[in-house]
Amino acid sequence: MTGQQPTASFAPESARDSAFLKACRREPVPHTPVWFMRQAGRSLPEYRKVREGIAMLDSCMRPELVTEITLQPVRRHNVDAAIYFSDIVVPLKAIGIDLDIKPGVGPVVERPIRSRADLERLRDLTPEDVSYVTEAVRMLVGELGSTPLIGFAGAPFTLASYLVEGGPSRNHEHTKALMYGDPQLWADLLDRLAEITAAFLKVQIEAGASAVQLFDSWVGALAPADYRRSVMPASAKVFEAVAGYGVPRIHFGVGTGELLGLMGEAGADVVGADWRVPLDEAARRVGPGKAIQGNIDPAVLFAPREAVETKAREVLDAAAGLEGHIFNLGHGVLPNTEPEALTRLVEYVHEQTAR
Repeated sequence: MTGQQPTASFAPESARDSAFLKACRREPVPHTPVWFMRQAGRSLPEYRKVREGIAMLDSCMRPELVTEITLQPVRRHNVDAAIYFSDIVVPLKAIGIDLDIKPGVGPVVERPIRSRADLERLRDLTPEDVSYVTEAVRMLVGELGSTPLIGFAGAPFTLASYLVEGGPSRNHEHTKALMYGDPQLWADLLDRLAEITAAFLKVQIEAGASAVQLFDSWVGALAPADYRRSVMPASAKVFEAVAGYGVPRIHFGVGTGELLGLMGEAGADVVGADWRVPLDEAARRVGPGKAIQGNIDPAVLFAPREAVETKAREVLDAAAGLEGHIFNLGHGVLPNTEPEALTRLVEYVHEQTAR
């Protein structure tokens, strides 16, 4: 990786005119593009088959397996973009943090980070630490052709939450106690995580990813004033670090209806909305100059086909006046979702929006 910020994308030229990238750039599209968060995963029987007996973190470090899993939903559902198969804690594992993803629990950190001395354990991430990511992205770009690949990373706040809590948390007590009780240590922690996250995204972009998405899964736990003061600077640092590559930058969080405007301010080109806010209202909150991604409730996919199509129509109607819209769920695909429901939803959106 070069030390100097490039000014052009490393992504294949063949993907540039895809409906997905056009929507990200708020240009006219042949149809509304569709992809799903967690589209490569637990709902697909072929995913379960190739992952059988392989731990989650191990699966993220095997380029051929990552390539196969990332391609599976593109083959099956005809989605307009692939999302790189990984986990938000992969860069933390790569720099030596002792953690594991426990089935049914999630990421668990052996020694939580709660003091300034602990901060020293977060060293810089180098491309060599994640050479398997470079290899997998290059393989994927070769296989995907004109279908764009979305790079993937966890946002500083969500990574900090796992590191400070030691695992998933409902109330984020330790995280908020650190944020309020030692603002300087908190700022230094998020700044360090922003550097690690930016380095992880740069590896994916330089290997050929056409866009990147920053997942802030837990940031909806914060009030807007706390987000602006204690989180937004780190997220903005990540987006600024990759701005020169010219690839669209997507920002998504769960339960972030009150934060949508600030998330747009942080520097993304596309802001994702969950299902709790109608898409036209989400766009109003985000403000002009951004594409919007979302936002059907993932649980709707368990309803009969007619009900799914009714809810999808509501989303499309709400998006009718927007400059750029990428159809997605309001969060990830739920594990017991019937794959056929996803395939039918993609077909429906494509048919209904064909220009």
